[in-house]
Amino acid sequence: MTQLERIGVSLEKRLLTKFDKLIAKKGYQNRSEAIRDLIRQQLSQERLSDPKTETVAAIFMVYDHHATRLAEKLIGIQHSHILHAISSLHVHLNEHDCLEIVVLRGRAGEIIRVGENILSMKGVKFGRINIATAE
Repeated sequence: MTQLERIGVSLEKRLLTKFDKLIAKKGYQNRSEAIRDLIRQQLSQERLSDPKTETVAAIFMVYDHHATRLAEKLIGIQHSHILHAISSLHVHLNEHDCLEIVVLRGRAGEIIRVGENILSMKGVKFGRINIATAE
């Protein structure tokens, strides 16, 4: 088991009350775990600022599958970055729209560049890159 170290944190009562409401809403069992998650999240964000950091990402996009050759282009991008594309999921939402989720692994700078190339394609209606450190 990892060695734990106790620390003390001083907070204004109003701030602590808001924090307690937030962590209860999110389902945390205690403040310590919520604070650990906040610290991990901030450290991960800091590592993501380095374009060489190893990451994993899910690129979510909704697109019109009738857009000229868009599906073919999306597949082409995934194949041209075969070392980065881990998996993909394709879901038919309605007669026009599809949801595609592409999971990538690689350096932050490369992953963001590939994700932005995908999301900027004509026919993509909505998209988001969710990226996290792989460490």
